[in-house]
Amino acid sequence: MIYCHNRRVSHPWNVAVLVGDGVAPFELGVACEVFGTDRGEQQLPVYDFALCSESTSSVSTKSGFRLIATHGLRRLSEADLVIVPPLDEPAPPEVSRPVIEALSRAVEGGAWVAALCSGVFVLGQAGLLRGRTAAVHWYKADDFRREFPDVEVDESVLYTADPPVFTSAGTAAAIDLCLHLVRMRSGARTANAIARRMVVPPHREGGQAQYIELPVPTSTDTLGPVLEWMGHNLRRDLPVAELARRARMSPRTFARRFKAETGTTPLHWLTTQRTARAQQLLEDTDSTLESVADSCGFGNATTMRHHFLRRLGVTPTEYRRTFRTDRGVAPGRRGHHGSGS
Repeated sequence: MIYCHNRRVSHPWNVAVLVGDGVAPFELGVACEVFGTDRGEQQLPVYDFALCSESTSSVSTKSGFRLIATHGLRRLSEADLVIVPPLDEPAPPEVSRPVIEALSRAVEGGAWVAALCSGVFVLGQAGLLRGRTAAVHWYKADDFRREFPDVEVDESVLYTADPPVFTSAGTAAAIDLCLHLVRMRSGARTANAIARRMVVPPHREGGQAQYIELPVPTSTDTLGPVLEWMGHNLRRDLPVAELARRARMSPRTFARRFKAETGTTPLHWLTTQRTARAQQLLEDTDSTLESVADSCGFGNATTMRHHFLRRLGVTPTEYRRTFRTDRGVAPGRRGHHGSGS
């Protein structure tokens, strides 16, 4: 069964990818790998997957070969999730009226829409980002701001999640966003299993700050050992002063180095790790909420609930009910394969 808004429906998640001339093969390949690969033998969800195009003939790719989409734009109106990879790099042309209308109808019908890398320009032209925050590749952030001044740009993050609209930054961030969508849809265990098969981390900390061109640091020190130790000691109170001593730095230097190397603060990093650990325990164990909160370092169930609501939009109880009992999913939409009850 699938959790869909406030009801449950019994159909596989319907995923449609919009392709057009100049489509970027890498980001398209990420969508195909995550959502278009049949992993039923591994007891993982099998998604209803399709490539869609306005063109009835083949479309060109950024790398010189051509491909044929098996569905037209009408298929977008049936989708629970519409993915828009980069089209016509380095920047998309004016998006056609039929494409804009198809995207708008999909969102109005309850679909999620996710832009990968410069696919965000397509969502901008479709008017789906007004008043929202979008992740944009740092190299293209200024161009995007000039074209869409009514959209707040965050070039420091790998992706944004503001249902029904999702955006990702540079090329590899497409993996991060797609795995996040799986995590919201099918739970952390499924996302982790797919990540293992892809040999990629299920969740990367930090943001684009770690990839922007900066002077090469003169020090060879690394926070790797400290981060690993932090991950194994989530239950403990971990003040910056203690972490700095372990890294043999002053607290001020440690905080600055941590931000430079991870793109985030020690507190944010710890909260993210604790939330991920709590998700796993809620899925895989029958431990009480207080026990889960204590073992993850939240201290108590009230604090854990606060962070779950802030980061995931659901309470720990709702998360467990959705993902432990029936492997349900995060909000989707009504499906064309059946009605909810």
